[in-house]
Amino acid sequence: MESPRIPIKAIVSLFCSYMFLSHITTLSPALALEDCEFPAIFNFGDSNSDTGGLAASLSPPPPPYGETYFHMPVGRFSDGRLIIDFLAKSLGHPFLSAYLDSLGTNFSYGANFATAASTIRLPEHILPAGGFSPFYLNIQYMQFMQLKFRSQLIRQRGGIFASLMPKEEYFSKALYTFDIGQNDLGEGFFDNLTVQQVNASVPDIISGFSENIKKIYDLGARSFWIHNTGPIGCLPYILANFPSQKDEAGCAKSYNEVAQHFNHKLKEATVQLRKDLPLAAITYVDVYSVKYSLFKEPKKYGFELPLVACCGYGGEYNYNGSSECGGTATVNGSQIFVGSCKDPSVKVNWDGIHYTEAAAKFISDKISTGAFSDPPLALKQACHKSLA
Repeated sequence: MESPRIPIKAIVSLFCSYMFLSHITTLSPALALEDCEFPAIFNFGDSNSDTGGLAASLSPPPPPYGETYFHMPVGRFSDGRLIIDFLAKSLGHPFLSAYLDSLGTNFSYGANFATAASTIRLPEHILPAGGFSPFYLNIQYMQFMQLKFRSQLIRQRGGIFASLMPKEEYFSKALYTFDIGQNDLGEGFFDNLTVQQVNASVPDIISGFSENIKKIYDLGARSFWIHNTGPIGCLPYILANFPSQKDEAGCAKSYNEVAQHFNHKLKEATVQLRKDLPLAAITYVDVYSVKYSLFKEPKKYGFELPLVACCGYGGEYNYNGSSECGGTATVNGSQIFVGSCKDPSVKVNWDGIHYTEAAAKFISDKISTGAFSDPPLALKQACHKSLA
């Protein structure tokens, strides 16, 4: 019996379909998705992304902060620009104005609620009496709520301030960025809690984070870009204050393990948030791995002595809490100014706690590609809920 003959057209059609499917499955997910249009950015966080909040409200950083790019202090705890500055630029936006800054601010492209020394939970020791910002995450959420409603009243009234406010539709289309949690861990360490006790506090910290994400979502936010916390055990202020076993990069191993535990729980939380907030696009960004690479292989990326602060004085790590960057130190009975190193562009750490502009640009370039994101979406594609 002769086998049934398949029409030539059917064979050609099947072949073309096969080739098309083969082609699209080999495309990078980032190439297969359209770029998002983010008309604004609303940022929440601590000194890793503070563009002037703490400076305007409580304590501005002194010279030589800001020397590399701005040539003067501008409220950033670095020698120049921060990761959030580079992320904003890559989306075509100017620097974000700090919500707490009342002078010369422009919120038409978003706002920055981050302040240095901020935590997720309400801290026990608050500035100026203690070491942490009163503007913890729940307060930042309330400030955002104020901005959303009051900005529209201002736009309705018209006048000179109307053009400085975000349009109503921007709130649902904006990118919401988060970089906070490091100080919650630091507060535990400086309260003399053991590593185990700080680890035990992480679920409650993460719970507070998730609660605020949900509240911001309820106000219309839909696209979330969430940084995990960096390798705190590689920072001079930890290394100088808490002698401990070192890893291959010279970082405090147990303190980095706490950061990794925090990040594990944060990632679990983002998975749950995607279930709880069905209209949200939530991107978890592994900043830890990018930052750690600077300590593990600095020469590979053009850096040197990553564990040594550029601006500081004293000891193995050029850091002393009583002689901080921009302050003074007593040397042989004389007061000297604690200034910056000769070339901040090859340094990873700026002042013992914060990163240099050069490191910030390196980190921003890496994470904006999507290579360290879950799902693996580039910054410009963070409005997409999935790769499907």
